[in-house]
Amino acid sequence: MNITQRTNSIGMVSLTDLKLSVVTKNYQHILALEFAVKEINENPQILPNITLGFHIFDSYLDATWTYHATLQLISMRNRFVPNYTCALQDSLMAVIGGLASETSHQIANILGIYKIPQWVWVGLIVDNEHGDKMAEMMLPVFSQKGICFAFVERNYRLSFQDNIEDTFELLVEIRDKLMSSSVNVVIFFGEVNSMIYLRLLLSLPGAKEMPKYKVWILTAQMDFQSITFYQDWDIQIMHGALSFAVHSSELKGFKQFLHGRNPFNTKEDGFIWDFWQQAFYCTLPNSVLDKKGDTCNGEERLEKLPGPLFEMSMTGYSYNIYNAMYAVAHAVQVMYSSKCHQGVMMVGDRRKHCHQQTWETQPLSACNDNCYPGQSKKMKAGKPFCCYDCISCPEGQISDKKDLTHCFACSEDHYPNKYKTLCIPKVATYLSYEEPLGISLAAGVLLFSLTTILVLRTFMKHHNTPIVKANNRNLSYTLLGSLLLCFLCALLFIGRPKKVMCLLRQMVFSITFSVAVSSVLAKTTVVVLAFMATKPGIKVRKWVKKRLATSIVLFCSLIQAGICTVWLATSPPFPDVDTLSIKDEIILECNEASPVMFYCVLGYMGFLAVASFSLAFHSRKLPDNFNETKFITFSMLVFCSVWLSFIPAYLSTKGKYMVAVEVFSILASSAGLLLCIFSPKCYIIVLKPQLNNRKQLMKRNH
Repeated sequence: MNITQRTNSIGMVSLTDLKLSVVTKNYQHILALEFAVKEINENPQILPNITLGFHIFDSYLDATWTYHATLQLISMRNRFVPNYTCALQDSLMAVIGGLASETSHQIANILGIYKIPQWVWVGLIVDNEHGDKMAEMMLPVFSQKGICFAFVERNYRLSFQDNIEDTFELLVEIRDKLMSSSVNVVIFFGEVNSMIYLRLLLSLPGAKEMPKYKVWILTAQMDFQSITFYQDWDIQIMHGALSFAVHSSELKGFKQFLHGRNPFNTKEDGFIWDFWQQAFYCTLPNSVLDKKGDTCNGEERLEKLPGPLFEMSMTGYSYNIYNAMYAVAHAVQVMYSSKCHQGVMMVGDRRKHCHQQTWETQPLSACNDNCYPGQSKKMKAGKPFCCYDCISCPEGQISDKKDLTHCFACSEDHYPNKYKTLCIPKVATYLSYEEPLGISLAAGVLLFSLTTILVLRTFMKHHNTPIVKANNRNLSYTLLGSLLLCFLCALLFIGRPKKVMCLLRQMVFSITFSVAVSSVLAKTTVVVLAFMATKPGIKVRKWVKKRLATSIVLFCSLIQAGICTVWLATSPPFPDVDTLSIKDEIILECNEASPVMFYCVLGYMGFLAVASFSLAFHSRKLPDNFNETKFITFSMLVFCSVWLSFIPAYLSTKGKYMVAVEVFSILASSAGLLLCIFSPKCYIIVLKPQLNNRKQLMKRNH
């Protein structure tokens, strides 16, 4: 176990002649540290079975060296790898700062990261008139350092010469404030006699129930004194109080410890050689320093050195180092005794070595708990700035550290995890042939395409039969060919979106569907005109020709082709990346560029379908066994139902599922036309060939 002393007092300082010199008087600070560690290790009552060690680093009175040495503390032994250590025996337990406050601040800049908590939520009690001035001066400084006061109470207006009832009334108010407050650190600013009031305050009824772990910070001028009738009062609650003072005390055995010290009988002291040579102005054997004075013989005596060079009496600063070492030892003793027994603790039926964190020796005093990652701070109205509520980060934002005042959004290609503590990379998605949905739709395309080819082959095989010739067989072939292309164009919607695919898929889909629906419209028109031509006195025979059907198909299809041309010329579709629609996905898609043109294409197909449906519906009762208008009516009803359902389904889905909805609508509407129009004819051709003759074709229904 290591206790590290940082010092800027023994360090080498540069002289005008570029030679190095030691501040010899400050060597006592190192000896005080060594003496304290020696006493602790030899004392069986403190940290039994544990040996304290220490490392001393020099700051050279320079911030760069201070930071470097501080980082060395959290590195492996003899290797400068900050924040990484694999040696449990060298675990760092505490750091004692340098004598200069600036050195300690520089150390704290680094080590403050490692969970060493501050006292940021404190109370203040003032017991003299000078305290008001102190409060005026110090409160802004405390605020700048992130420390705020839960309460500020003043007791100086009363004394024992005043009304004793008023005195107790004020003390009771302060006691109640202490009892109800959540602070664990209280600053008491007073004079020599203020301890009398403090002890009286802590002895009031109910005050003994105050938690023993409250830390009292007292000013240097306060003396631990009492009046006669206090002598039996319990002072347990004052144990652990901190008082600012620079004082000293002679330690038993310290002078003897110094008397026997010289470079010839002292091992593992890297400072004594430089100290000895400069303090006694002599040269040690094998010294690398320049020769000066006589050769050191070990007979030199520390007590003969003048005070400016070295003191045999314990100085105030050395005494602080000595006490700091004992404070660390006692803190570690309490820590181990609460969790461990002789350096190990039982976990189930196994013994586990105790490894404590540095922050477990420190008291924590705050207005409220920390805000953890995934939360941000929200200031409380009318409360000090260190009192706040913790609120969960808004949707789409995270916080990855404690006590952040604001959450922040992830980058476009990342999204927050469910705890809102870190950003996770989004996954790129599209309707792929490698997933079940894409495979299912591709299988549907293959199945319906083969079915269409089989129907076309059946019709071509029975090319000259009456049922194939009825209602214009060329239109039937055109319709079957366009349906085959409709099924196949669905494949353009599956796979990673690319430029050519995005340009072609909506155009091919809209034009082939327009040809298919135009063929149905032409079939319906031909049927209606054919029956009208059979009525006496109606001269429409000249319109019942192949040219009429061809004209209808070409004219209606060219209008759709014109709409698509305008679309391509003004706002052509293009491959795009959508990072916003789905929080955990990056959608690779074809951006239609112009929703207006897209819905114009759909609207025109809808117009053709409604026209075909209306014409077929009105002519569905024309008398003939092979009247196609009955089947066309039903097929157009299916077609319109599919595409009317498509619009809300398309608008309510995102990503690959939006594409899947369009592919499904293409397959469903095309299959509706194929099955409703051609399945009755295929049934007669394949299963009822006796009905495929002219006599049956001309037979009227009764």
